[in-house]
Amino acid sequence: MEAYIIDLWNTYVSDWGYLILFLWSILEGELGLIFAGLAAHTGHLNVFLAIFIAGLGGFVGDQIYFYIGRFNKAYIQKRFKNQRRKLAFAHLLLQKYGWPIIFIQRYMYGMRTVIPISIGLTRYSALKFAIINLISAWVWAAVTIILAYIFGDYILQLLEWFKNKPYIFIALLIVFAGGIFYYFEIQTKKVDKKIEQLQKSLKEKPNES
Repeated sequence: MEAYIIDLWNTYVSDWGYLILFLWSILEGELGLIFAGLAAHTGHLNVFLAIFIAGLGGFVGDQIYFYIGRFNKAYIQKRFKNQRRKLAFAHLLLQKYGWPIIFIQRYMYGMRTVIPISIGLTRYSALKFAIINLISAWVWAAVTIILAYIFGDYILQLLEWFKNKPYIFIALLIVFAGGIFYYFEIQTKKVDKKIEQLQKSLKEKPNES
């Protein structure tokens, strides 16, 4: 799917770049923003309009996930049966950090879908979520696109270098994915322990009374 979008982007960026960017931002994220920054760098897109549209796309994507959780709780419990630890982890993050977790969840690989859904499952204010979500989406788009725009020449050179040495790119990708997997394995184990402690304390309370 992503390879298809990249091909579309390269072919139609001059005519349909903003529409593709909007849809891409709904579905995924950083890669589309980097491409948008590079397109702005080469003069195919306006950098400020790209930020505005990409932010709207990211906002719409998270709003969809939020309302999936808000109005489809039975479906989520069934569909995400194998991701209960991530949902529990997201709930703990919201309880511990409050609204800032909505702001930074875009940078949390592996949790970007789960966190909006898990917040939707709670009684968290839909309006408050939408406002924070919109601001964070524009900040997220601005930071990524502007960096790609400023360092466009270096990024294009790096991509060309990786094209000639794909094995290095694959090795770096494996190391990165391994680090992410290890982090979430450690975090989800901590979540499991907290859930077990909570369940234990709930079982002990009737005996105390």
